[in-house]
This record gives sequence, C-alpha cells and structure tokens, in this order.
Amino acid sequence: MSQRTEKKIGKRSQAVSAKRRLILTAALAVFSQYGIHGARLEQVAERAGVSKTNLLYYYPSKEALYVAVMRQILDVWLAPLKAFRAEFSPLEAIKEYIRLKLEVSRDYPQASRLFCMEMLAGAPLLMDELTGDLKALIDEKSALIAGWVHSGKLAPVSPHHLIFMIWAATQHYADFAPQVEAVTGATLRDEALFQSNGRKRSAHYY
Repeated sequence: MSQRTEKKIGKRSQAVSAKRRLILTAALAVFSQYGIHGARLEQVAERAGVSKTNLLYYYPSKEALYVAVMRQILDVWLAPLKAFRAEFSPLEAIKEYIRLKLEVSRDYPQASRLFCMEMLAGAPLLMDELTGDLKALIDEKSALIAGWVHSGKLAPVSPHHLIFMIWAATQHYADFAPQVEAVTGATLRDEALFQSNGRKRSAHYY
C-alpha cells in the first residue's frame, strides 16, 4: 500500500469518526429531551446537520443509535470508578471518586438524565451492558472496599450500597438540577458548591 493511499484511508477514517461523534452528540441532546419513544431520527439528523439517509448509513435504526449513545454514556460513567484503586487510602479513593462523579454530573448533565430515563423504563435496551461490563467493574471495586472494611481501614459498610449512595448523591445534581438551583441558588458550575459537596460527602464515609 502506497503512502498516499494510507493517507487517504487515514483521512477517511478520521472523517467517519468525526461524523459519528457529531451524530452521537446530536442524538444525546434529542434523546435526553424526548426519550427514545418521543425522539425522531429527523430531529437528530437536523441537529447534526446531516440527511436522514446519511445518518442511517452510520446507524441503521433509531434503536441502534440509542444503544450507541447509551454505551458512550456508560464509558463516561465507568471511567471514574476505574480510577478507584488499591494504592490509594480509602479516604483518598472515596474523595477522588466523588470528585470525579461530581465532574461527570456537572459536565454531562444530559447524559446523566438520559441514563436515568433508561433505568426508570427498566433498561430494556441496556441490560446486556449492565450485567456485563458494569457489573464486572462494580464487583471488582466492591471486593476492594470489602478488603478495606476487613482490615479496619474503613468503617463497616456494604460495598454495593456505598457505591449506590455515591451515585445517588452525585447524580442528583444533574438529574434534579432545577430543584437544586431553586433550593440553593447554585449549580455544580458554582465552584463553592462543587468543592463543598466533595469534602462533606467523603468525610461521611470514613
């Protein structure tokens, strides 16, 4: 294969990746507003600036596009938990995990709300991912937490419930953002609220 041909293939691959990202970004906005049943591919295509035919070239159905968006959300969701490692002390690990989860709620509120909608619907299109990669990672980190409890480094706590509590506390700021702002007059975009939440919640579990 010539160098010129390789460059053409590389440029084509970059263009395809860029188009996929554009479509996924548009789909996230539309799905998070209307849900999978209320959203139309025409809305996604218009928002992405592509034709419906072009969209269907990349994603053959609304369901396929929706699952692709949800998988992307899961990647963002799981990244903070992957950083939860044994070389940290329990306090450091929990503080960092809460901080990263708050960042996700702050930076990806649409993704958090769409994920919540899917869970409320019973996760009909995402159950394989939940029982696969997500469960495997949760089991791995739960074993780490259980080890800290067993060694006396962490107060007795159910590992799964601890993780669920952190999810509930941090994702609340995205899923119920209007309520948070109505009560506190602030959002996670306000640095004071962001920092105070991380400090208070991590201290509670140690």
